[in-house]
Amino acid sequence: MATEKKKICVTGAGGFLASWVVQLLLSKGYIVHGTVRQPGDEKYAHLMKLEGASENLKLFKADLLNYESVQSAIVGCNAVFHVACPVPSTTSTNPEVEVIEPAVKGTTNVLEASLEAKVERVVYVSSGGAVFMNPNLPNGKVIDESCWSDKDYCRKSNNWYCFSKTEAEEQALDFAKRTGLDVVSVCPTLVLGPILRSSIVNASSLVLLKILKGCESLENRHRWIVDVRDVADAILLAYEKPEAEGRYICTSHPVMAKELVEKLKNKYPNYNYPTK
Repeated sequence: MATEKKKICVTGAGGFLASWVVQLLLSKGYIVHGTVRQPGDEKYAHLMKLEGASENLKLFKADLLNYESVQSAIVGCNAVFHVACPVPSTTSTNPEVEVIEPAVKGTTNVLEASLEAKVERVVYVSSGGAVFMNPNLPNGKVIDESCWSDKDYCRKSNNWYCFSKTEAEEQALDFAKRTGLDVVSVCPTLVLGPILRSSIVNASSLVLLKILKGCESLENRHRWIVDVRDVADAILLAYEKPEAEGRYICTSHPVMAKELVEKLKNKYPNYNYPTK
């Protein structure tokens, strides 16, 4: 008798990283429930063109702030990959409403719906921004999974993305301790790579665009870069490995900004790169 295919809910399925997660799951024979804002919208058309999508992908209209809509996508699933997260735009005027509430309350709704649905595991996609934004770390301290960003520092520096990711991940792991829900978090650093939804440039790729478009000077600091396909693999491993627990940093390529500029210059010489 054939083994029944497992179902996995992927939140924010149309996003840069989530699209690669959906593609990976379909290639592995999983059935995918993807949450999106409006299933019939053209900006999600790339998902339905993925191999296996016609048979194994179902898109659900869901607002993470609406528990019932989240619940409808999760019910019947074996696991949930919570990838969706608001990223502040340059025009954000109310970060509490636009960034923090969707990240924190949205995560709580996903966890509560997952607990009710008795899923095997939730893989929560956090961020390196929840790990290393802390000026109080001792000099020479190796940053590992025990490190957390300082929320007061994030607030004072108006880094709402890192604040929201730190707060949401803390609450997710606390929820797991209180309820027994199996939650594993993955903290990727700067995620770059091919974009499946070619009509939209994701927030992390704007880092490269800023360099290519040209700016007079660029702070020569470390960037920790990870390929989007490696992050998708890591998320699936965090589900499929029974021994996985707690949180994991996902990164691979440390590079100084100056070195990154030189690499881009060698590959794409005809751009206006920073001069300092």
